Order: sequence, then structure tokens, then C-alpha cells
Amino acid sequence: MSDDSRPSPAGGSRVTPVAAVIPAAGRGVRLGPGAPKALRTLGGTPMLVHAVRALAASRAVSLVVVVAPPDGAAEVKSLLDTHALPDRADVLVVPGGESRQESVRLGLEALPPGHDVVLVHDAARPLVPVDTVDAVIEAVRDGARAVVPALPLADTVKQVEPATEPGAPEPVVATPDRSRLRSVQTPQGFDRATLVRAHETVTDDVTDDASMVEQLGERVVAVPGHEEAFKVTRPLDMVLAEAVLARRRLNDGF
Repeated sequence: MSDDSRPSPAGGSRVTPVAAVIPAAGRGVRLGPGAPKALRTLGGTPMLVHAVRALAASRAVSLVVVVAPPDGAAEVKSLLDTHALPDRADVLVVPGGESRQESVRLGLEALPPGHDVVLVHDAARPLVPVDTVDAVIEAVRDGARAVVPALPLADTVKQVEPATEPGAPEPVVATPDRSRLRSVQTPQGFDRATLVRAHETVTDDVTDDASMVEQLGERVVAVPGHEEAFKVTRPLDMVLAEAVLARRRLNDGF
């Protein structure tokens, strides 16, 4: 049991345990053919293992639920068993569904009682710093129902009328004020009851869990993200991730 989940001294309140759900059932087609994206290696270690280590590095996280491909739970469990993981957090592997949304729901259903703060993290963000994880947790513990780490945009953004065929010019219809826009990362943090209600209520296809909570009419807040919490989606992202990992190992013995 981690120090952060131990009962407080007499007269104090018990700190709410935190669980993390990592949906890792996607195929990652944009990285090309081969293993599912989460099982691609980064510095010789599968990205999924890096992601589990990143969340388990937080002293607040006592359980990590990995949602594997529907027919690959045994393979993922065996993979995780062969790599050293922080022993302060338990790791559970469950089979996922056909969509990310279904996989997160199945991960939530696997959580035991008592974990009232839940993180949802992309396995494809293997290098998120522990300070970012802790900032999300702290905001939920302070009363937010849903929290996202986010970064200001560096580029000007254009709203366009989508092309009717691939490669055709797209008319620009607006230039949003980028000072009011943020690029959202994970882990996203939630009050468990709110996230469960969102998955029971929202049936639209959404790109993140915070969007589901927004559809409930609940307030979502943003905390500062980190440039190293980027999503590894394309081959060039792998090159950048390898460079970040090499720098960490050189400077910090990561």
C-alpha cells in the first residue's frame, strides 16, 4: 500500500485512493502494420510499459487497470509480468472492446470499490511526467468533477469547410482566437461517479472522456500540461519520443 493511500493520523480524513485506466486495445494503424500501437517498443521497452510506469510513479495511484485488445489480455499480462513495474501500485489487465469508449467503460467496471478518483490515460502518451499526473489528481481532490492537462497552441488555427474529396482545397471560414484554445492531453482525471454516469448516459462517438462529462453539463477544468506528454501517433512521433527518452536516461538515469 502506498504512503498516499494510508489512513491519516487520528482526527484527519483518509486520502481518496486513485485508480488509473489505460485503454490499450487500439491497433495504431497510423504507425503502419505490425503490433498494436501500445506494444510498439520505445527504447527497447513497449510503450504500454512506459505508460504504466509513468502513472504508477505517482504516490497517489494505487491501481492501474490496463484494457487490452479483446483477444489479447493474456498476452498483455504476460508482457507486463516480464518488465519491472513500481510495486506501490497494483496492475490489473482486462479485455477491452471494439472502441476506445467501450474499452474505458470496461476498465471502469473492473475497478473495485473505494477508488473515487479515476484517471484515464492514453497508452500512446508514454512519457507523461509524474508532476502532470499529480497536478490532475490534486485538482480532482480539490473538488473538480473532470480535469484535463492542456497546452496553449503554438500555431494559428483555421476553421475550414471540409473538402468534398481528398486533397481538394478547403475554404477558410474563420480564424479562432488561439489564446482561448488549448491542446488537450492525458491523463484526464475524474470524480468516479461522474465518469461512470457519463459512460452510462452519452452514446455519441467522442474523442475523449472529458467531452462526455461536458455533455452531462458538468464543468471541466484544465491544468497545465507538459510538452513531453505528446501522443505517439505517427512515425515521426516515435523519433521524437526516442530522443526524449535518450535525454532522460542521459540526464536523469531514467
